[in-house]
Amino acid sequence: MIQDSIITLMNKQDLTFDAAEAAVDEIMSGRSTDIQIGAFLVALSLKGATVEEIAGAAKGMRNHCDKFFNDEDILEIVGTGGDKSNTFNVSTAAAIVCAAAGIKVAKHGNRAATSNCGTADVLEALGMKLAIPPERIKEVLEKTNFCFLFTQNSHIMNRFLAPIRRQLPWDTAFDMLRPIIDYAGAAEHLIGVTDERFVEPLARVLTRLGAKRCMIVYSEDCLDEIACGGRTVVCEAIDGHFHTYPLSPTQFGLPICTKDDLSGGTPKVNAAILNDVFAGKKGPQRDAVVFSAALCLHVSKNISMEEGIRIAEEVLDSGRAAEVLKEVVELTVDM
Repeated sequence: MIQDSIITLMNKQDLTFDAAEAAVDEIMSGRSTDIQIGAFLVALSLKGATVEEIAGAAKGMRNHCDKFFNDEDILEIVGTGGDKSNTFNVSTAAAIVCAAAGIKVAKHGNRAATSNCGTADVLEALGMKLAIPPERIKEVLEKTNFCFLFTQNSHIMNRFLAPIRRQLPWDTAFDMLRPIIDYAGAAEHLIGVTDERFVEPLARVLTRLGAKRCMIVYSEDCLDEIACGGRTVVCEAIDGHFHTYPLSPTQFGLPICTKDDLSGGTPKVNAAILNDVFAGKKGPQRDAVVFSAALCLHVSKNISMEEGIRIAEEVLDSGRAAEVLKEVVELTVDM
């Protein structure tokens, strides 16, 4: 099957959803050689991947993925990574704020690759134990509304595709697949990307795969998450309807901040920043977390951004975010 798909792509013809799914299913089953996988990736890149091809490829990977949950009320938050920004972990902090606001949140992430501190690094520095079995991850989610899905432990792309993809000197369509494989079994997604071209296509891919509500975000600072540094482009998809628009914190009374305002450092430094924000410290770091959390609340609860900002600020001021973090750490350490 993959041989036929390679020929189709080399002839500059598009694959159907089913053909793309079958080709990737063959790869993930270990039935394709490294040369065939490389040829498939190159041919797809040279032709240019369509929404149907990306969605089919993602479905092929999902077929080999064990879901942690099957709960449509879960919001999965993840970024494509690779923004090289060295900002502190804004989306991780926002995920904990949302959990404290009553949303079930699965934060998907890894250790740092192009920055000083990834999601796994900062959570570990905060005291969270990362290596826990799937059934205990479910327990943490049920008790705290928050869980962390460690990419390093769970990502099926590492098995066959990643070693070959890393040898190619350009980005491929498969770089978009990592955040949409969906280990959480969620129907709600907020995904950050580092390339504005991916904003609407990725929303359409997720919708094609059955997502009820999703939002893809891109910051003009090339961040793969929402920030208060100016214009953020978002594509919001609700029940198959798409709306792409720019978003700025000033629309909602929040000040603009610079990338330097959000700069992070080592895991220890970033952990201290999160603790300060959760302790109620005011400033641009808090503003960025509030803005990001408000957008997550908007996606999940279908509320206005203004209401999302109010809830996020109340959660921080009341200390509930700090309480959730403390409970997550205590639960994981005991496992």
